[in-house]
Amino acid sequence: MGWWLVNADTLARSRFVVSPLAEATATLKTLERGTAADPGERAWLDIHLPAYRKRLTGDPVTALLVRTGLCRIWNADFLTPTPTGEGAPTFGEELARIRETPPEAARADLAVSLGGPLPAQLDRPDLPERAADLLEWVWTESVLPYWPRRQRIIEADVVARTAQLSQGGWAAALNDMRPGMRWLGESRLQINTHDYPPREISGAQLMFVPVTPRQGWVSWEAPHRYAAIYPCSGTLAEANRAASAPEALGRLLGPARAGVLVLLDTPKSTTQLVALTGQGLGSVGRHLKVLLDAHLVGRRRAGRSVLYYRTDAGDVLVKAQRNG
Repeated sequence: MGWWLVNADTLARSRFVVSPLAEATATLKTLERGTAADPGERAWLDIHLPAYRKRLTGDPVTALLVRTGLCRIWNADFLTPTPTGEGAPTFGEELARIRETPPEAARADLAVSLGGPLPAQLDRPDLPERAADLLEWVWTESVLPYWPRRQRIIEADVVARTAQLSQGGWAAALNDMRPGMRWLGESRLQINTHDYPPREISGAQLMFVPVTPRQGWVSWEAPHRYAAIYPCSGTLAEANRAASAPEALGRLLGPARAGVLVLLDTPKSTTQLVALTGQGLGSVGRHLKVLLDAHLVGRRRAGRSVLYYRTDAGDVLVKAQRNG
């Protein structure tokens, strides 16, 4: 298994980071894979996959670059730069790091990803520019139209992870963040199940970067920065996010308010509920106020967040309508 050795200073400096470039890269991986993780992603692929395939059919060099650098166990490092963790960089600012990669460094990274000499088609100086151009196209065509909602989902995931951290410590927040990732104890963080040698990262900055596609990887700029890119929890990442409320419950409470009550089978923040329902913050707040006054939901504080949950009375009402 691959694991990192961390210390208290590393955990103290850890933080969640939103990266538009990571979202675009995860989206590119999904387009290249061409298979959907859920019905919502299938609908999205049906819209965007034909244009992606058409673009790469007309650009075989870039197609080979993607297959070599992003579709193997080891990503080419220059294609997945580690977020700096400073401020809130724009997509363009993050993309510039790829575009400015020296050509010889890009070819070296691709050779490591391939595990051998590069094919002749990739022995050229414009690989960083080609990669950046493709990522910019993916961002513009396939991510940017959905970015406000995706960003809400990402922020909601951070709230959920922070709540797990406050309730169960780092082990609860990190376990299963991405496939094969878990806290082993004794300062060891397993990051995947591959047979890689351990890495000593004590004292480095460790960042966790959520993305909405079901993709994940790790990156680093040793010895200072390390990052784990992970998919948002499945409930949040699905396109059809609002849980379906029983029709009778919808008539009783109103469809929107009933949907909020159904979603509270597990504690959630208002930010999560906004992302899951697509309703505005004010609407969600009003629904929660009514449900609180009716004692169908309760609330508790988790760190800086307030989480809402169904009370026993709320559970009885939802189950009665489902069984009716």
